[in-house]
Amino acid sequence: MSTVLVVDDEPRIARLVADYLHQAGFSVLESGDGRTAVEAYHQHQPDLIVLDLGLPELDGLDVIRSIRTTSDVPIIILSARADETDRVVGLELGADDYVVKPFGGRELVARVRALLRRVDDAIVPDDVHRVGEVIVDLPKMRVTLGDAVIDLTPTEFQLVATMIAQPGRVFTRGQLLDAVHGVSFESYERAIDAHVKNIRRKFGATPGRPRYLLTVHGVGYKFTDEG
Repeated sequence: MSTVLVVDDEPRIARLVADYLHQAGFSVLESGDGRTAVEAYHQHQPDLIVLDLGLPELDGLDVIRSIRTTSDVPIIILSARADETDRVVGLELGADDYVVKPFGGRELVARVRALLRRVDDAIVPDDVHRVGEVIVDLPKMRVTLGDAVIDLTPTEFQLVATMIAQPGRVFTRGQLLDAVHGVSFESYERAIDAHVKNIRRKFGATPGRPRYLLTVHGVGYKFTDEG
């Protein structure tokens, strides 16, 4: 049974989310502020975190910063902040998904399941892809660049795995959203841009001169060793 840590300072919302997840078969931990959320994560090592942003003690964005220094645990932001800037900042800090309140319980559960499937299921045994110095080992969920192991979140890993399987193919943002979600949602295509920015940073790309994960203006992205 997978365990989900629900972090929200509104007891009614936390209880509602926990009820939906319990009914779906998940074990649930709850935290009402950012500082205890970080402590709960390190103590219990949940499989996924559902995280509000407007938290006492430690803001949700700071919670992500803290956890991402040591872990790639899947994180879904659940927040009333609907502004595009908040979404982009959250995703660029390493969140895997962003759900705006008010939310549908079934959709949230579907997103949790889809994100956990990226970690547990959607891997073809003995499937390894290579482009240039980048190697993606699907069974081990490991990406290496030369001699260095690149730590990616589940969403970032799925994006790289999807594109490197077809080197040079141009993927639209919509196609990449479908690949990482695996279920049908209202798409937020800027999310892909935020994840790509993170991947490029982790690959050590020079700003303005990305390698491997290239932009095809007006269309989307492709993974190639061109240039």
